[in-house]
Amino acid sequence: MPEYRRILLDGAATQVIRDGDDLVSADGRVVRADDAVHLPPCEPSKVVAVHLNHRSRVEEFQTKLPPAPTFFHKPISALNAHGGAVVRPERCRYLNYEGEIAIVIGRTARNVAPKEAGDYIAGYTVANDYGLHDFRDTDAGSMLRVKGSDTLCPLGPGLVTDWDFQGKYLRTYVNGELVQDGSTGEMEWDMHYLVADIARTITLYPGDVLLSGTPANSRPVQPGDVVEVEAEGLGRLRNHIVAGPVPIRDDCGAQPTESEEVISTAFGGDWEFRGIRAPRR
Repeated sequence: MPEYRRILLDGAATQVIRDGDDLVSADGRVVRADDAVHLPPCEPSKVVAVHLNHRSRVEEFQTKLPPAPTFFHKPISALNAHGGAVVRPERCRYLNYEGEIAIVIGRTARNVAPKEAGDYIAGYTVANDYGLHDFRDTDAGSMLRVKGSDTLCPLGPGLVTDWDFQGKYLRTYVNGELVQDGSTGEMEWDMHYLVADIARTITLYPGDVLLSGTPANSRPVQPGDVVEVEAEGLGRLRNHIVAGPVPIRDDCGAQPTESEEVISTAFGGDWEFRGIRAPRR
């Protein structure tokens, strides 16, 4: 399966193709993959993400799936890449990883049937849909700052075409320890369905990204942690967590909170006020 990456090569954004441990540009320049400065493998006009899709996540929260997918938006200013730093702002505590698979659109899609949607997909890449839950109590539930703050949408390392999404594992590691272990087989709505659903009312353009949901056990990470998401056949996306250089301004706007809702969500919906069980930290 071909794998295309975007890297900085001689100071310019360049598409390359992976050849073993090397990345090769169209004009024959070669760089070791481990030495390359990666960029997101696509250039989206928008990033749309599904809320709940993996059954293990639904069971963890002891809730029910809605009758159809629900979605939220991540601004493109949140984009990040393989090897990039993910920022946890000062005065924030609840930055959670969410390992996911990203769908990348290849053709303009509008009002397509699920059975046709695969024809509009360029390929797939790995994603980490980080959530800054300290802002969960604001933005009227839109999660704009929870999911849309700067650096919180790493994609990569590459875009893989001709990838069959059926029955593939999806795993997340923190400092080498396995923390999420899921599969595309536990998704309620598959990749084609998600594309068709959104494209009923929102035109999808080449490069646009849809995030397909995370399995159970999303938890907070700390500055200094190394987080890796691996999807079978797509590779491993690696990022490191850093502390923000300046605090969130306190002279305007909603401030980071530590409510029961924030803590409950950050630790998997297992907070006592829900009457489920004691939180597992």
